[in-house]
Amino acid sequence: MAVGKRIYLKRELPDPAIVEQFKSIPASNIADVMERSCAMSPRIRLVSSPKTQVAAGPAFTVKARAGDNLLLHAALNFCSEGDMVIVSNEEDNTRSLLGEVMMAYLMQTKKVTGIIIDGPIRDIDEIKNWDFPVYCTGTTPGGPYKEGPGEINVPVSCGGISVNPGDIIVTDPDGVIVIPRNDAETVLQDAKKFQESDEEKMKAVMNGTSDRSWVVKLLSEKNVVIIDDVYSS
Repeated sequence: MAVGKRIYLKRELPDPAIVEQFKSIPASNIADVMERSCAMSPRIRLVSSPKTQVAAGPAFTVKARAGDNLLLHAALNFCSEGDMVIVSNEEDNTRSLLGEVMMAYLMQTKKVTGIIIDGPIRDIDEIKNWDFPVYCTGTTPGGPYKEGPGEINVPVSCGGISVNPGDIIVTDPDGVIVIPRNDAETVLQDAKKFQESDEEKMKAVMNGTSDRSWVVKLLSEKNVVIIDDVYSS
């Protein structure tokens, strides 16, 4: 079996009920309970117009050679409904990996949840209006090669974050969060509690009862000096 030329058809998948519950939690709340260590780089951004704010699905990973989409074409054959397609591309920004035709196949025929690409796409004039989560680094009319090598359903790095096949991917307008499959249930419960707390904080802001005393306390603990005077040089 040649490393670099492998397609794994099976993954260990998360509990669908857990995946579904993540669809009601903002990505930022999830990130905060994971010590803010799970968010993909902001170079990968939303470029379409999904009507549903939060999307979630299990990772179907594609390790592509820079600027080459042969294994991404293979992924179109093997991915399943509900998957979140994650494409590693060696951080290349010189060639688009897919455009309107491939994207329509993913959305209409395969019915995947969305796609996250560590690289550019093309045909943005159409794709920007689609009710389908598309995250990428930008656009270019320059097309890809179809030579390989590449792999499917192996660990990849996308947006600076490690992604294993079957990890839960959550997206919203802020960006992309990766939740390790084995930690999903714990993260879900922590995120639910955090969301409740966040909603209470917003209520306090709106009714004027916010308690900001913690800021002064923390400044003191960090030895920040507050000077009731004008700075002079």
